[in-house]
Parts: sequence; C-alpha cells; structure tokens
Amino acid sequence: EVQLVESGGDSVQAGGSLRLSCAVSGNSIAKIFMGWFRQTPGQAREGIAGIDPDGSTYYADSVKGRFTISLDGAKNTHLQMNNLQPDDTAVYYCAAGLWILQRRASDLSPSNFRYWGQGTQVTVSS
Repeated sequence: EVQLVESGGDSVQAGGSLRLSCAVSGNSIAKIFMGWFRQTPGQAREGIAGIDPDGSTYYADSVKGRFTISLDGAKNTHLQMNNLQPDDTAVYYCAAGLWILQRRASDLSPSNFRYWGQGTQVTVSS
C-alpha cells in the first residue's frame, strides 16, 4: 500500500514562489506515476501536473510555464510553483497511480490515480 504525505503549503503574496513536496512510502516493487491536483470549495479536483517514472512530465494549461513537477532519488515528488497568483489558492493534493497497462500520468483525471495524500493549503494574496 502506497502512503503519500504532502508538505510545503503556506501563504504567500502574488508573484511569490512555493515548493510542495510529497513523501512516498510503502511501495517497494510497483512502478508508480505521480501527480499533483488542487481543489477549491465547491469545485471539482483539478489535475495540474503529472510525471511518469521515466521522467516524462505533463501540465495543465493553467500552470504550464509556472509550475514544475520533479522526482528525487528517493522517488518523492515535488512541485515548484513560481509566479503564484490568487487563482492558485487551493488545497493541493499529491496522488499516485500504478504504471501498468496503458495508464500514464498524462491522464490527469482523478480516476486515473489510486493513492492520495491528505492535502496541503496554499493561499496566495493579492
């Protein structure tokens, strides 16, 4: 069973930067792909970035050019967020899916991801 724990959420002013991290544990065999989602009250969860175990990355148009997803040597995932804007205010979730069959991180729909973290709050003020 894969466990995910996010960290790094904070309050920043518009134009600022944050780096979210997601610690992955409990997985020793299966290849997994990772993703970052965000959600505001009353809205659907939005997939914003994904990365396959081969390093291929994918981004939603809303964050392309500002956010960067990465993996470290321990297979944890990070999301570098630059030029943050008030519309980026949300709870951010880390998620993982099994890299099997045709499943890839390029599909940023929540149903493609099996494991979820508890979320971390990002607040951007103008």
